[in-house]
Amino acid sequence: MRRSLRMLVFLVLITFIGFFAALTGFQVGQAQGPDRPGVDLHMYQGRPMVAADYDPDYDYGLGDGHISKLEPYPECDKGYRTPFDLWKYAGRGASSYTTTELPMPWDEWLKMNRDRKPDLMKDVREYMSGRYDFSGTTIPGVMMSGGRKPVMAGPVARLPKGIKTWEELADMGPDKIRKEGIFPYVPLAHPLHSTAHMVFPENWLVNHPEHRRIDVDHDFPDAYLPEFPPPLFLTTHKELGDVSKGEEITIGNYFEMFDGLLTPEQMEGLKELLRPSPTTWFNHTTHRVTAEASAGVSCMACHVNGHTNGAFELAPDSRPNLARLRMDTPSMRGNYNMMQLSSKRSIRSMDHFAEVEEYFDGDQSIAAAIGPRAHQKQVANRMGDFNGIIDFPPAPKLDPLGRLKKDKANESELRGEALFQGKAQCSQCHYGPAFTDDYMHDLQVERFYSGRPEGPIKTFALRGIKDSPPYLHDGRLPTLDDTVEFFNLVLELDLTAQEKDDLVAYLLCL
Repeated sequence: MRRSLRMLVFLVLITFIGFFAALTGFQVGQAQGPDRPGVDLHMYQGRPMVAADYDPDYDYGLGDGHISKLEPYPECDKGYRTPFDLWKYAGRGASSYTTTELPMPWDEWLKMNRDRKPDLMKDVREYMSGRYDFSGTTIPGVMMSGGRKPVMAGPVARLPKGIKTWEELADMGPDKIRKEGIFPYVPLAHPLHSTAHMVFPENWLVNHPEHRRIDVDHDFPDAYLPEFPPPLFLTTHKELGDVSKGEEITIGNYFEMFDGLLTPEQMEGLKELLRPSPTTWFNHTTHRVTAEASAGVSCMACHVNGHTNGAFELAPDSRPNLARLRMDTPSMRGNYNMMQLSSKRSIRSMDHFAEVEEYFDGDQSIAAAIGPRAHQKQVANRMGDFNGIIDFPPAPKLDPLGRLKKDKANESELRGEALFQGKAQCSQCHYGPAFTDDYMHDLQVERFYSGRPEGPIKTFALRGIKDSPPYLHDGRLPTLDDTVEFFNLVLELDLTAQEKDDLVAYLLCL
């Protein structure tokens, strides 16, 4: 009897709930919308708001740099030639993701790239020769920190036709320079931007032919690149000077070179920095730009001996591929004193840097097909441990606070320091022990040419700057003289020829 009564009560309750749901419009298992009164909307996702008065032609003050004034990127697949003036283009790609599929079978890919390379490199050399006069002139008596390679004199960028001096060009101002299309320091693209990836200098390839590409070579003469192999300085062994003793550090010699000098954690970190890993285009698959399969590239294949050999690649922080900025390999010297470890992305520690080093061009979706590095956290930490003791080269003319010693510096260098701190405004961004503010700045270089704005770029350190040509993020400034001319134009400093010489003399002391 009680069981029957309980069943009756249960049935009445269910009937009441169903009747109530029908009255309120609630339907079990169906999404509810705002047009259904009295319902719970906590899981409802509304439509996006669209501004009715949005003006697609508004250029936000970008002028010639707005996408409406730029040419659309050319359609091209992997391996196909791209314009050298990609700064004139803008747009979006078909997808943010790539695949490991080639646009043709491997044999055809190999033949196409090999057959085209001579003509491509001929055009690259003509383009670079049109922009720069790589005469091979050196600064008398000035050597890089290893004491073996001279520092090159400049500026080597060619002045526009009809312009006799850099001072005459600077007097024109950004508007006139842009209107006449004569800015000598427009962005530098990758010679083969569709495939892109790492391109090594000839002095590296002589010893490491496994990295010679079938499609493209480096576009700078070795004379205008860092010394190879560069010296390695350690914060923990300043007394040793060059710890590498003029030898390239490899996975085959590092143990004998550093055993007894480093901690076990640092030894492990150094080993991992030297261990080759597969990358987007240097690997054991057919998705590669080497004739033979490759073990890959190590961190120190580009950051050789903790410095740089002048290899370049593309920054991984944008899409489409044609929008990515060319990136000259920066030195790892003095990273212990820096907080901004990427040109555009937020990488704020050396451990983080070791974890996210972009072997796959910022697209980890292809890592599974090629083979990920897959470093454990503790291993990345040890890589950071070694990074953290790579020091700047000695600067015997600087005192403990980074100022010139008056009894060691000459008059030109002292005048250059005064300019650095004053009229030239260098110290606005370059100060402290590493001569960097660890911020990003937008130089608005597009004021001088009609093209796509590059946006903010991190402030690079100036300590030891004579050792790491070429300059600016993409290497468009081959010498320190070019760097001074560039900033004199961009910041409209109105420096005299003598003041520019003095500023270069000071930079050589850092």
